[in-house]
Amino acid sequence: MVVRLEFTDVSDSLKNQCKLSEKFMQIEKEKVAIIDYTVKTAEGQLVDSSEGNEPLAFLCGYHNIIPGLETALIGKVAGDQVEVSVTPENAYGQYNQEMVKEVPLTAFEGVEKIEVGMQFQAESPNGPQLITVAKVENETVTVDGNHPLAGVELHFDVTIKEVRAASSEEIEHGHVHGVGGHHH
Repeated sequence: MVVRLEFTDVSDSLKNQCKLSEKFMQIEKEKVAIIDYTVKTAEGQLVDSSEGNEPLAFLCGYHNIIPGLETALIGKVAGDQVEVSVTPENAYGQYNQEMVKEVPLTAFEGVEKIEVGMQFQAESPNGPQLITVAKVENETVTVDGNHPLAGVELHFDVTIKEVRAASSEEIEHGHVHGVGGHHH
């Protein structure tokens, strides 16, 4: 009976050490971070927020979030709060005027009415690309292949909710599975 009690005490001690270790696990490559966030433009316009939704889960080191934010979160632990400004170069890139093109209305065969703001997937030399209709004039449509946040400095307010080791399956797939992540 004494041996059993000692084993239970050791087991409890190990469980507590594991919990303590998880509490102070840092965000780094092949770790899953779960965050609450709000992102705004430099002018204060709300872009996105997890408020009222599930927190965002990402696999660090696998391009799941923009590079500037990921870099700012490296080394942080659960409970940390981070405010960071991310330049366009470390977010969605600078706005590139060469990605704005005029195409004939006939290129949208099968679409009844083309309106500003509509988005389509187009084939480009680099593979599929999302384009946004910027202007419709007579028989010409101006499309923009820039990300909607290209050229925009972003301001993030982040709270790290949890950091954990990624599963081998998450590492193999390059993204988080389950709550806040990808569901297969």
